[in-house]
Amino acid sequence: MRADDLRSLPIFAGLDDDQLGSLLAAGAEVEIQPGEELFREGEHADHWWVLVDGVLELVRHIGREDVVVGRMDEPGRWAGGFRAWDEHGVYLATARGVERGRLLRVPADRLRELTHAWLPMAGHLVAGLYGTARSIESTARQRGALVTLGTLAAGLAHEINNPAAAAARAADDLTSVSGRLLTSLGSMAGLGMTPEQFSSLDRLRQEVDAPTTLQDPLEAADREEELADWLLEHGVEQPWDVAADLAAAGVGRDWCDRAAAELGPDVLGPSLRWVASTIRATTLLSEVRESTRRVSELVAAIKSYSQMDRGSLQSVDVRQGIESTLVILAPKLRGGVVVERDLADIPSIAAYEGELNQVWTNLIDNAVDAMDGAGTLRVSTRQDGDAVVIEVADTGEGMPPEVVERAFEAFYTTKPVGKGTGLGLDIARRIVVDRHGGTIEVDSEPGRTVLRVRLPVRRS
Repeated sequence: MRADDLRSLPIFAGLDDDQLGSLLAAGAEVEIQPGEELFREGEHADHWWVLVDGVLELVRHIGREDVVVGRMDEPGRWAGGFRAWDEHGVYLATARGVERGRLLRVPADRLRELTHAWLPMAGHLVAGLYGTARSIESTARQRGALVTLGTLAAGLAHEINNPAAAAARAADDLTSVSGRLLTSLGSMAGLGMTPEQFSSLDRLRQEVDAPTTLQDPLEAADREEELADWLLEHGVEQPWDVAADLAAAGVGRDWCDRAAAELGPDVLGPSLRWVASTIRATTLLSEVRESTRRVSELVAAIKSYSQMDRGSLQSVDVRQGIESTLVILAPKLRGGVVVERDLADIPSIAAYEGELNQVWTNLIDNAVDAMDGAGTLRVSTRQDGDAVVIEVADTGEGMPPEVVERAFEAFYTTKPVGKGTGLGLDIARRIVVDRHGGTIEVDSEPGRTVLRVRLPVRRS
């Protein structure tokens, strides 16, 4: 390749013979062969390519197919070389030969040197442009991620606050109930209750069922009123407090009649108050146990979801990760969303669980948004040969073909600002495909959209 081959190209207008000679000395001539790939999408843009003659097509992988996004068919058109000004620069498409021809290929570092030598200001402007664009994009994506994190954190705080508040209320009530228990025991002893009477009372207490929630509020009210009348007739002080606890445990007039016959009128009041207090204490302890269990489950789900204690390749139970994700997203799954699980037994796989949980979060969040908060979300797992298949399906309106084609394109979204997880299907694809050697695809039609992830059980 000679200087005359470059002199007629518009991009080199204004360069003298010495500059063209320096450019040729820094670069090399590359022949174009039909069907041959010269550089690939996503690889570091270590070279600058200038078309001298021939035709190239630029191809991007979008969804499940390769799409031609441009052509280099005019001499002087160029591509790549971005690492001359941006160390993270990559090729935006794959170049494939269409018609025989020639390219000038110049290493990015030599391009930077020549640009700075001939026009330093231009080099600084281009470097600043790349740096500013990358900084703005990075800041915007981080901001979106922080907004999403804040939304998830607020939902989790609400989820944890409910059982925590219930446990705190139950613990406060236990303090007063314990006082009632001790007061009742003191009254029973002061009134001369015999050991035989206390044994009879304890036997009667053991016959009482554990507190239950009655299905019919009217039935509960009627039972309370009936017991309160009985207690009032037998001279028991503050009968409504005692009647409420006894009714909650299913105590009826027959049990009360037996208690009155075995204990006598002198100690009947404090004895029934003692039984009611033990019932109330048992109920509160059950509430504390259930509330703290719920908090523990939420903490375990958060730990499993974030995988904050494991960042390396692990043997992963995919179903556990999906369940943890559903717990984390519980605030979004209320209202009109029905969740169907079909989590069949599948083998554990070698994976980065924290990264996969981010994929499940994005797919489930997208599905709920697609249904506008009302519909059926179906999550299923199955084994297919030496791989496991995870499907997230929704009953939303579906994706138009043009959206399906671009679904896995970087920075592509159909959501308004502030919506979504900030992850994007492109990053989900990279986690599944690049990090785990799997595949991810979309099947969509009106009323049914399925995101299907296939992951190998064993890594090659």
